[in-house]
This record gives sequence, C-alpha cells and structure tokens, in this order.
Amino acid sequence: MNTKQSTPSLNFNSLLDELKSKYKTVKKGGGEKRIAKEHEKGKLTARERIDYLIDEGSDFLEVGAFAADGMYEEEGGCPSAGVVTGIGYVSGKMCVIVANDATVKAGAWFPMTAKKNLRAQEIAMENRLPIIYLVDSAGVFLPMQNEIFPDKEHFGRQFRNNAKMSSMGIVQVAAIMGSCVAGGAYLPIMSDEAMIVDKTGTIFLAGSYLVRAAIGEQVDNETLGGATTHCEISGVTDNKYDSDQECLDAIRRIFDKIGASEKAGFDRKESKEPAISAEEMLEKFPIDRVKPYDMMDVLKCLVDGGELDEYKKDYGKTLICATARIDGWAVGIIANQRKVVKNAKGEMQMGGVIYSDSADKAARFIMNCNQRKIPLVFIQDVSGFMVGSKAEHGGIIKDGAKMVNAMANSVVPKFTLIIGNSYGAGNYAMCGKAYDPRLIYSWPTAQMAVMSGASAAKTLLQIKVSSLKKTGKEISPEDEKALLEEITNKYNEELSPYYAAARLWVDGVIDPRESRKVISMGIAAADHGPIEERFNVGVIQT
Repeated sequence: MNTKQSTPSLNFNSLLDELKSKYKTVKKGGGEKRIAKEHEKGKLTARERIDYLIDEGSDFLEVGAFAADGMYEEEGGCPSAGVVTGIGYVSGKMCVIVANDATVKAGAWFPMTAKKNLRAQEIAMENRLPIIYLVDSAGVFLPMQNEIFPDKEHFGRQFRNNAKMSSMGIVQVAAIMGSCVAGGAYLPIMSDEAMIVDKTGTIFLAGSYLVRAAIGEQVDNETLGGATTHCEISGVTDNKYDSDQECLDAIRRIFDKIGASEKAGFDRKESKEPAISAEEMLEKFPIDRVKPYDMMDVLKCLVDGGELDEYKKDYGKTLICATARIDGWAVGIIANQRKVVKNAKGEMQMGGVIYSDSADKAARFIMNCNQRKIPLVFIQDVSGFMVGSKAEHGGIIKDGAKMVNAMANSVVPKFTLIIGNSYGAGNYAMCGKAYDPRLIYSWPTAQMAVMSGASAAKTLLQIKVSSLKKTGKEISPEDEKALLEEITNKYNEELSPYYAAARLWVDGVIDPRESRKVISMGIAAADHGPIEERFNVGVIQT
C-alpha cells in the first residue's frame, strides 16, 4: 500500500473518502484468496473472530489499523502489521484484544508486528485492562529476524510483559486458533488460561520439519503439538474446543465471571450532545493548513452541550485551557488557538504558535487538573514555540520547559488528538507520542514533522545545493527547481498522517466524527486503573 496522499483538496469529503478506501483495503488483510483458504480450513479470520467475540452492538476501538502501511513492499506488504489490536467489550468487561491475522504471511511477525503487539500490552498495563490473545502465527519472519529478535523493544519483550502483567493482577486469556511456534509458544502459556481449537491449533517450540532436521525424529505436527497432545498428555493447554466459535464462547464465559476492578474514580455525568454537530464541524474546519480558524468552534463540536469553563481566558490566548465534559466525562482540554489574537500589550500573536504566556498558563492548568483528578485532552494544531530575540529575551525556553515538565510528570491520563499541524517542540509540549498519551489519534488533516513542508524543503535545498557546489558542480535555476520539487514531494509524503500511523507514532487516523468516541473509550479504559503515583514536577524554574 502506498503511503503517499492524493493531491490535497479543499473538500474534506475527499480526505474522508481516502480514509475509508485505505481502511477498506486494510480490512481485507492478505486478500480475498487468503481469506477463502482460512474459511476452507474451518477457521474465522482475525477480524471475524473479534466481531464474534465482542458484545453485540458494542464499539471496538481499533489501535494500529494502518501499522506498516506502505512498508515491507519488497516482502509483499504487511497490512495492519499482520495483527489486529484494539479495545472492546466482552461479556460487559472492557478489555484489550490481540488477534494474529493468518491471511498476512501466515501471521508471521515483522518488526512492526512486534511494536504493535507491545503497544497493545502497554495499553493493557497502563489501564489495568484484561487482555485476550487470539493466537494464529507462524512466528518470526526469518528474513528480518535481525530487526525483531534480540533488542529491548523486540519480540522477546512481550513475554517479559506477560510476566509483569501477571504480577500486576491483569487477567490474560489466550486461545491457540492456528499455528503457535517457537518463542511465540510462551505467550499463551504465560497467560492465566490457555485454550486450543482441535485440529487447527498447534503449539510447539519446533515444528515437524525442524524436529526431523535437528534430531531425526519423524512426527507430524498434530501428534507433536495438537490439541489432544497438549490437553490430554502434556497438560500444556487447559481445554480444547471443536471450532473457533466454541472457543470464543468459552472466552466469553470466562469474562462473564471476572470480578470488578478498582476504579480510578474519574467523574462522569449523563452525556449530552455537542452544541454544534459533527457535520458542521467539518464545514468549519479548514483543511488548508495555513488558513486561520477559531479553535473554539471545533471544541464546541466535541464537548457536551458546547459548554467550556475557560482557565485564564484573557491571558496566553494562543492556547485554550478549559474544563468541560466529553460524553459525560470531566476533562481538562489544552488546545492550540489558530486564529490571530491580541495580547494584553495590544500586540498581535500568530495562531498555532506557543508564546511564553501561553506555556505558563498551560503549565499551571495541568497542575490544577492533576490536583482535581481530571484527565487531560490535548488537541494539536501547533506550529511550534515562538522564536526570535524578543521571545528569547522573554524566556520562552524557560516557560516552554515549565509546560513540558508539568505535562511529562502528569499522573492523570493524557489523550491526544492531532487535527492539524504538529511541528517541532510543539509536538512535545502538546503531548506527542514520546510523552505517553494513553491514546493518540490523528485526523486525515494532520501533518507531523520537525517543521512545515515549505520551510523544510527550502532548508534541505540549501544544504543540497551547497553540497553539490563544493564538489564543483554548477546548479542551474532549472536544476534547482527540479531538486526543490523532488525534496518537497519526499517531505510531503513523510508529513502524511498515514506515514505516522504506519510507524505507530499515532494509534490511528480517524474520521473527526469519531473523536468523542475515542476520547470517551480512552477515559473509560483509564478509569479501570487507580492512580498510584503522586503528582510531582520536581524542579521548575520560575
């Protein structure tokens, strides 16, 4: 799949059509023929298993749908990194679900597969959510074993997480519904309960071919590690089932009897519809990245009743800080104001830029939300911090550091929506991926990079031209123009939200109308785990 975006259009619908098209392709996994082969074996696909497992009519929040998008093309591609992950409800209990997609390279693990599995486990650990593994994988993709095997964030980390989650009291249930090979065999057996589907599920450290090569023993896979072997002889698995459906029904019965978890206690009232409809929000939001707009119009489309209580409304106006409710949940919102505003001195301030007064305000607001146990929602459309001698003399670095310090040390859960620009240190201060948001999603209009495409392309062009001239090459205006176009195209590709989603810099790209659901499910997940740390920002310069 190609990560390049289509030519930008001023019609939001074209971006949403692209999103739908890309997601439709991803949902096919390895394609119709591979899906048909799974059905011929009597197996459901990964997505069919999840659909069967979760409660009827309930939401499933997919995490990493576009992981590995456009990557591994030489190996034939790896849609969704060969695994489907997300948050859903099983027998009324919220949980994380991880399902290997056997239609993609037999469910083999690519480097991004490991990263995505670890992200799913991270969500379970942060939120104290039970996790279900639907195992159907051929193991490590051997041609890329050097990128997946030995490092801290590689394949083996998942077994460390198995052990850690067990010690934390997080329920783990695994179902072996296909192949489960080599090191991957430890994942289900390190879970609380391991079940297996008869005749299609197998689990062993080495398959029949490797056993024959290693020790000369002739044995078939079913005898070596099938359901009968492990349920009646080795005792490795707990129970066997005749079909995927029966196995999934058993998981539902397990979850039906799980006791309630201790809650964090975030405040929730009855949900209200926003004051402005989501469709109207799409009309108000400009997809032209240089066009100013009033962020308050967007917020009123997200919060219950359009009601916000602004903090320091007349100070630091390029950041909106406000408490509100989203789907009934109390939230503290920090959002970049994109319209040009006037400060107390009558000076005009550019929208989307963080000034000293804005950073100072945000730092104090974050502290207040931690004091009151209110989850934080960051809405990014940020060009970065203000630069120049006036800003430097005013202490922009110090005030920016205060904001980053408060945000990084926040103990209430943080959630991030990237709806527009996400450039440079602005990405950091507004809780980018490096600062552990519980969930981070982007709209199709998002752009993430060190700086804007136009600024970066001109800078890179200067470096390239200077380098060529040092070698004695003469650069004509036509050559320079061609170089600029080449650099711009490459950089714009890297700005794409799908490029970010492919690498799990964000958890996904969503239709803006799904924003309330994402935030609400995220806070509901976070409410499963009590806050055990005390908010402490350490040393902050004043």
